[in-house]
Amino acid sequence: MTPLLEANALSAGYGAVSALHGISLIVEQGLIASVVGPNGAGKTTMLNALMGLLPAKGSVRFAGNDVTNLSPEARLEAGLCLITEKRELFGTMSVEDNLILGAFARRKLGRKSRENSLDEVFGRFPRLKERRRQLAGTLSGGERQMLAIGRALMSKPRLLMMDEPSLGLAPLIVEEMFRVISDLKDDGVSILLVEQNARGALAVSERAYVLELGQVVLDGPSDELSRDKRVIDAYLGTRGHLERNGQNVARP
Repeated sequence: MTPLLEANALSAGYGAVSALHGISLIVEQGLIASVVGPNGAGKTTMLNALMGLLPAKGSVRFAGNDVTNLSPEARLEAGLCLITEKRELFGTMSVEDNLILGAFARRKLGRKSRENSLDEVFGRFPRLKERRRQLAGTLSGGERQMLAIGRALMSKPRLLMMDEPSLGLAPLIVEEMFRVISDLKDDGVSILLVEQNARGALAVSERAYVLELGQVVLDGPSDELSRDKRVIDAYLGTRGHLERNGQNVARP
């Protein structure tokens, strides 16, 4: 089966500073792949490079097509969508207006299609329907994350890339957010999930990558990595590195 998303030898950085060093990864159709790692590992850089928001070397293929040289807008129209860590909502606009903006790439399909998509989002997130006239800036943290996901879903993505969706949320809301992510997969949305919450990410994904210092240091089935002592020890803070090809990879 051809992967839905495939990155090969992807490198990127900021000016003279290199933050991503030739990583390769795949996301299969209908599954969740997670990327875990500490702050400064290059996770957000990777997502920005995949979305075309950052110049990068290497190649990116999506749905069987080479999208390496496509603009972020073209990648969005192809079905690749990114929810950033900051969520980037329009705080002075209503919940409903924020959602409608998410359907901009599908504007040619008409009002009926947009209304159907709104109904689907409100069905998934009843709280957003209750607050559809409320300003986005007045929502709670969990509600803002729901709105960010809902807005992304308005574009009917084939692959949803999520950057730290649990960041800053209360524990009970984090549990709810991971349930939402699992439900999205069950509904056919493929997901690339970037998270510092390794336990949650590994629990909902089928395949996982551990990223440190801009390199993939471990990858494999999520259930295997969740039992790997190197992963457990690193994220419990009892060791400062993972091993890559038999050599220690220091953590910052």
